[in-house]
Amino acid sequence: MSSAKAKYVALSASCAQVMWKRTQLQDYGFNYNKIPLYCDSQSATAISCNPIQHSRTKYIHTRYHFIKEQVENGIIKLYFVRTEYQLANMFTKALPEDRFKYLVRQIGMRCLTPAELEVLANESA
Repeated sequence: MSSAKAKYVALSASCAQVMWKRTQLQDYGFNYNKIPLYCDSQSATAISCNPIQHSRTKYIHTRYHFIKEQVENGIIKLYFVRTEYQLANMFTKALPEDRFKYLVRQIGMRCLTPAELEVLANESA
């Protein structure tokens, strides 16, 4: 399986999960369109945004083309993000310390020193 196909399949699975969450939120009266979905593969993003099937994509099972419909209908908006800025990488790849700290700040977390942890533990006790 090519990396573009693998990323496309993963993107489609993510889209299905996002659509399920969207349905749940609609039950509570929240309506969302143009839901951002980020991918670090330009090829997978291009396949998803192109409504025409090419010879290179004809071997991808039709169930994975679900994402194309959602992009065409304007429900999902795909964005390319370079690999070094992909937040999920902090959980799946060994990264240099500066890159890891940058990604930690991006998701709103803090790296605490043992001394800071002790102060917080004493405050809550």
